Amino acid sequence: MRTRKLRTGLGITELGLGTSQMGNLGQAITDEDAAATFQTAWEGGIRYFDTAPHYGLGLSEVRVGDLLRPVGRDQFVLSTKVGRLLEANPRTGEMDDEGFAVPASLRRRWDFSRDGVLRSVEESLARLGLERLDIVHLHDPDDHWEQASSEAVPALVELREQGVINAVGVGMNQSAMLTEFVRRTDVDLVMCANRYTLLEQPASADLLPLAAERGISVVVAGVFNSGLLATPRPAPGAHYDYRPAPPKLLDRVNALADICESHGVTLPTAALAFPLRHPVVAGVVIGVRSPQQCAAALAGHAATVPDALWAELAEAGFIRSEQA
Repeated sequence: MRTRKLRTGLGITELGLGTSQMGNLGQAITDEDAAATFQTAWEGGIRYFDTAPHYGLGLSEVRVGDLLRPVGRDQFVLSTKVGRLLEANPRTGEMDDEGFAVPASLRRRWDFSRDGVLRSVEESLARLGLERLDIVHLHDPDDHWEQASSEAVPALVELREQGVINAVGVGMNQSAMLTEFVRRTDVDLVMCANRYTLLEQPASADLLPLAAERGISVVVAGVFNSGLLATPRPAPGAHYDYRPAPPKLLDRVNALADICESHGVTLPTAALAFPLRHPVVAGVVIGVRSPQQCAAALAGHAATVPDALWAELAEAGFIRSEQA
């Protein structure tokens, strides 16, 4: 699979595997299912993997570490995140209340302080069973700009200068604050979820132009907008931004699908291909639950998308003319 380089020289594959599902997002999966999904990704050429302490209260990091250690540390690129420390939960017997099907033996505490970042990195390395990380992102610092920008980023820059990590990043579900991190801090890349997709591209107005100017890479996550673009036609009860999609939005998605199908392309294939057309986008991270979903994404990435599709989407107002 093709790779694209960050400004640090680190190369990531155009498709990366997001591993929130390995933390039992939405429903539990077995270790065997997680391993089968990983194997499909690996055999398909994916060498970039993204995890976080938040995913399953550390379960994702444990599983990802178990799967990656046998292949050799120089064979893959790994990112994790900081901002949520995991601590013992005195209220035993509960299940996690943030969307993961795991016992709440731990609880999350927001912390973007220097000490919190260093502790988080150390604990992630222990869960992963690895000696170094490639990329560390601040995770959802929406309500923590001051501490995240003044303490967390400098702490990660120190680790980058010491060689503990290769690149400093920020991951969010918005483009406005990511733009401010690019403008005002020493980050190497940002992970933008849901805001640069075939359905909507607010990041094209602020984040992408500045990132291009500053030489900062963007990794795009949430390319299917919570599953809305993950099937050839939106399924009944489809979600958008983690809530039921309104009828007008479903109509828009079906109109997108009409144009895609007229060019012999499925909606998910177009959704995967679209972000990678932008020169500042280094890769797309996909979240899949099964080997079958992973194989479908790999097939979509390998498919040829005719230029005429982009031209018609621009003419219909779904994307900007410069994106065609």
